[in-house]
Amino acid sequence: MQYKDYYKTLGVARGASQDEIKRAYRRLARRYHPDVSKEPNAETRFKEINEANEVLHDPEKRAAYDALGSNWKAGQDFRPPPGDTHYREFHFNPEDTTEFSDFFASIFGRAFGDGARETQHRRGQDQGIKLVIDLEEAYRGGTRQIRLDRSEPGLEHPQPRRSRTLNVRIPAGVTQGQQIRLAGQGSPGLNAGPAGDLYLEIELSPHRHFTPDGKNIQLRLPIAPWEAALGATARVPTLGGPVSLKIPPGSQSGQRLRLKGRGLPGTPPGDEIVILEIVTPPATSEAAKNAYRLMAERLEFNPRAELGV
Repeated sequence: MQYKDYYKTLGVARGASQDEIKRAYRRLARRYHPDVSKEPNAETRFKEINEANEVLHDPEKRAAYDALGSNWKAGQDFRPPPGDTHYREFHFNPEDTTEFSDFFASIFGRAFGDGARETQHRRGQDQGIKLVIDLEEAYRGGTRQIRLDRSEPGLEHPQPRRSRTLNVRIPAGVTQGQQIRLAGQGSPGLNAGPAGDLYLEIELSPHRHFTPDGKNIQLRLPIAPWEAALGATARVPTLGGPVSLKIPPGSQSGQRLRLKGRGLPGTPPGDEIVILEIVTPPATSEAAKNAYRLMAERLEFNPRAELGV
């Protein structure tokens, strides 16, 4: 079996303090948690990180592990000395943890992975779920009630699933993909250990008018040809209610106008980006057709002039 360098797994020096080990573990656990990580090897890395932390955060286990010496390198075969007495003097109890590598199990006994009963307090896992809200709710904030189903852990077998309801406060100005952390609302710990955290990932449902872009929102605004040519003042919808927008003379389709601070709230708030879209009136009546003929005669306008045709 291979020697595993737990210090290298957590990215800390051999002489790292307990606080440095704790910070490194929390940072890596957040990055590779299978429920939220996009990394392809997240589950494997998460198990390795937990294994390393389980040893290095406990002074006795760390001392026993350090007794292997600093000259061991990953990939070398490890053969414990006869009697294994050098490692037993640290009074390490192999039942203090489970799911360790074969390497570590060979040092401290085969109780690892053999279904030994868990006796230490262990923090529950963090959990992550998606919370779908509409854009108006993201703008004004509010309270949502969510229902969670989970199994309560036992020493040998999980207990029946239980349902619970949480009232979640949604802060005004949340954006697509933003996470809301609910401390202690994740998976329960083992043997009275603290519960993990619950992360709610915000997902904005499609809106009939607006498209979110971070804290900005976009709106396509239809305008008539004469409004584009002559300029106009148009009423424009925003998340906070309609406002007036000045359309400058000579506007073109695709032109962008900005309504400062009319996006999602924040510090600073987002803006509303208005994209102009010229709409041609239908020529369904004789009067409309005559109006278009008159425009064609008097304006002498060639929209393809820049193409050289």
